[in-house]
Amino acid sequence: MNKDQSTPQLSDAGTLSFYDREAETYAAKQRPAEMPASFERFVKALPNSAAVLDLGSGDGYYAAVFEQLGHDVTALDGSSGLAAIASRRLSRPVRVARFDELDDFEAFDGVWAHASLLHAPLGALPHLFHLVHRSLRPGGVFHASFKTGPDEGRDRLGRYYNFPAQETIEMALGEAGTWSDIAYETGEGHGYDGVSTGWIIFLARKDT
Repeated sequence: MNKDQSTPQLSDAGTLSFYDREAETYAAKQRPAEMPASFERFVKALPNSAAVLDLGSGDGYYAAVFEQLGHDVTALDGSSGLAAIASRRLSRPVRVARFDELDDFEAFDGVWAHASLLHAPLGALPHLFHLVHRSLRPGGVFHASFKTGPDEGRDRLGRYYNFPAQETIEMALGEAGTWSDIAYETGEGHGYDGVSTGWIIFLARKDT
C-alpha cells in the first residue's frame, strides 16, 4: 500500500482517471458464478418493482440484474468511461455525477452502493450517507461495502480507498439520519488488483 497523506475533497481525480482509462478492461473482468449473499439480502428487502439507485454503478453489472428482476433502476457513476459501458446494458442512460451530487428526495426503495463509496473521502461519509438517507423513501434499504485496512490511502493501481473501521461507519450512519435496523457482516475477498483484503458490508433500513 502506497500511503497518500492528501485526502481528496470531493472526488479523486486519480481514481476516476483510472476507471476511465481501464473501463473496457475492468468491464471485461471475470465475475463470480453466483451473486453474493449480500445481493440476495438486498433484493429480498425490496418491494416488487422497486425504484433502485445503483450508486457507483461501474460497468452496470448489478444494475442490469436489478432490471432483469423487474426493478426500476437509476444508475449513477463518476466515471464517464464506465457510465458509457453501463448505458449500453441498461434501459436508460447512466447519470455521470459524483456521489456528492446526489440530490434526489425520497425517490428510491433501495440504494445499492457496492464497492463504490469506498473511494469517497473518509471525512465525507457522514454527508454522503445523509444524501443517501434523504434519497430513500421511508422504510427504504441502503447497502454498502468497504474494504478494510489500517489507514486510508492508495492501492498499487493508484486508486484511493478510505478503509473505514466499523465504528467509523456506525458514527457516519448515526449522523446521516435515523435507521430502524442496521446489520453488518465481515469477510475476506480479492479486488480488481488481485490483493486479498478484509471487507465490511452493511444493510440499513431507513426509519419510517
